Amino acid sequence: MIRSWAYYLTETLHSILRNAWMSFASAGAVAITLFILGSFMLLNVNVEYLTNQIKGQVEIIAYVDEQLPEAEVDRLRVALIRLARVEEVRFVPRQEALRRLKEDLGAEIVAGFEADGRNPLRNSFEIRTIIPEDIPAVAAELQVMPGIARVDYGTAVVEQLFRFTGAVKWVGLFFMAGLAMTALLLIANTIKLTVAARSTEIMIMKYVGATEWFVRWPFLLEGLALGSFGALVPVLALIYLYGQAVTMAQAYLSFLPLVPPQEVIWRTSSILLVLGATIGGAGSLLSMRRFLKV
Repeated sequence: MIRSWAYYLTETLHSILRNAWMSFASAGAVAITLFILGSFMLLNVNVEYLTNQIKGQVEIIAYVDEQLPEAEVDRLRVALIRLARVEEVRFVPRQEALRRLKEDLGAEIVAGFEADGRNPLRNSFEIRTIIPEDIPAVAAELQVMPGIARVDYGTAVVEQLFRFTGAVKWVGLFFMAGLAMTALLLIANTIKLTVAARSTEIMIMKYVGATEWFVRWPFLLEGLALGSFGALVPVLALIYLYGQAVTMAQAYLSFLPLVPPQEVIWRTSSILLVLGATIGGAGSLLSMRRFLKV
């Protein structure tokens, strides 16, 4: 067993060195592909992170009918809390709404209302849903509830945000799948050239009784090595570059929150390393199928 593995490793090293430029080109192509893939993964994670933060701030404002008696307001609040998809309900009396308006727009804007005691604002409920995507459906339920005069949640902005989030998710998955397939074909073609160059040697080994796995292991290890090395380079580059990007964003773009490196970069790196090795191994097995049929 030890002698067999020594042979496998020796043949793997000889093959990589014998076809140094081809191996370098293959690993380089895989590195570029996985770097693009890793960059898109980080971009996708941050877009989702930013979108979720925006979603978390979206809420429904349900304005209470001015004709509703004060005694019915508490009953309405209880009815809102009992809605299945509602997570939080907060009552905002008109006095608090006026105070918020004063803080947002300045005392001069509301001075006239405070002077004569008129308050044009309505009592309202601020409502958060358990799942942000449920906001349109919950808003439709609220609109027909007795005691609710009007519902507002920024319909156009919220629905466009949800559509954008869904589109980014599917485009990201499609793009990552395409890049993974590209890397697989690159490794497969490189190993195929190596196997083709040694086709006569493989045929002789098969004729003298070598098993398929005895022939296959050196090429499989070569594919694993090329895929792993091709993944290691972009992993190291992404660890450095993403750390620098987060530092610069914190210094100059404080309004643009990015996922902290420790929460995303190691998971992304692990995925890329496993993906590189898997693609390399799969490419090797794929490229050897024809030559093992003697």
